[in-house]
Amino acid sequence: MLDSLQLQNVGPAPELKLELAPRLNLITGDNGLGKSFLLDVAWWALTRKWPQDLNANLTSGYAARPTDITKRASIAFEVESKTGRVKYESPYVADEQAWKGKAGRPWNPGLVIYALADGGFAVWDPARNYWKKQGNIDVQERLPAYIFSSKEVWDGLRLSVDGKPTQVSNGLVADWASWIREGRDDAKRMAAVLALLAPTVGDDSLKPGDSFARLSVNDARDIPTVRMGYGQDVPILYASLGVRRIAALAYMLSWAWREHLVASRQLGQQPSSRVVMLFDEIEAHLHPRWQRAVVPALLKVVQTLTEDEGASVQLIAATHSPLVLASVEPLFDVEKDAWFDLDLEGGQVELRKREYVRLGEVGNWLVSDAFDLKEPRSLEGERAVRAARDVLSAKAPSLEEIEAADKQLREAGLPDIDPFWVRWDYFVEQAKKAAAAEKKS
Repeated sequence: MLDSLQLQNVGPAPELKLELAPRLNLITGDNGLGKSFLLDVAWWALTRKWPQDLNANLTSGYAARPTDITKRASIAFEVESKTGRVKYESPYVADEQAWKGKAGRPWNPGLVIYALADGGFAVWDPARNYWKKQGNIDVQERLPAYIFSSKEVWDGLRLSVDGKPTQVSNGLVADWASWIREGRDDAKRMAAVLALLAPTVGDDSLKPGDSFARLSVNDARDIPTVRMGYGQDVPILYASLGVRRIAALAYMLSWAWREHLVASRQLGQQPSSRVVMLFDEIEAHLHPRWQRAVVPALLKVVQTLTEDEGASVQLIAATHSPLVLASVEPLFDVEKDAWFDLDLEGGQVELRKREYVRLGEVGNWLVSDAFDLKEPRSLEGERAVRAARDVLSAKAPSLEEIEAADKQLREAGLPDIDPFWVRWDYFVEQAKKAAAAEKKS
């Protein structure tokens, strides 16, 4: 588990400090302020490897660099490991172009899964990626992590292990097909995870289809299908981006936990009691109905997968979605959860832990500190309402000013049901009556 991060002279601000909650952590902020960067650093603090350094096929996950190379830069963090709490500060060594690490055997933070925004995944497994002993000597001979590009999630990951090309993952298409043929726990696990991640309304559910599909006469693969809400079995490779995003997530969670259990049994070890999941742009490609279900579903999925081991689960997710913020209102617990917000103030990025207040309707979240919109309307609507409010607050606006603001409101296309009309129409009516009365007198 990751307890804290503190950055100096690295990232978008001279200094950033993050005190994380033990269960759910949501990070909001405008584009370019450092949400993805914080997740990359969190992964590195837990695993001591940058994703891009281990798989150049990624389009994200690059190693962090000092903002000013002439000044001291450091990444400090606190991790709850298998052997206790670890606090460490890693300075940047310019001559080595690297962050100085702890000598010897590192910490064991538990199973770590990172869903990157570009569709790639990173997995660090304490049973398969941690150091081992040869006699009384600690050696790092295992793979440092499993890093999948978006394509490798589907087609499989092949790496050099002990100098030999090794298929470490068959990929979603082959593994899922194999699990379905065997018809045992793996297929049931995948179906259960899919069912949890995809919200169900009536019969509109996402579940495995009844048959395989072939894409062409030249493609020998049996492609798993998904049963769509309209009754058709669609090859998973032909499904929408949102469905594929959910399927890839279901697969990586199922695969990571499955392989961790297999490796733990082979090594005679107990499975991990801690799971950390990092998720960038958690709402990517998802319909609003799915956006408002994904965070509670993720927590439930990981808890369900690990229930036999009683593992504790920490989720750290970056989001642009007001529906995601609204979706956690029923479950947010100030003792277990936290919300962090990145803002640009005076030309400098500021990170704040915000008080999580239940706001109800999604529109209220749009005008909250999370998203900083002035109005939950179109840009034209926002400008028109702002101009109308200026007129409302004026001491003695002229009829011409009122009519100009009224025209701007109507040209902005505010719908008839917009609550602002009630106040505005009454104001205009009273202003016209007053003008008519003044004209008579």
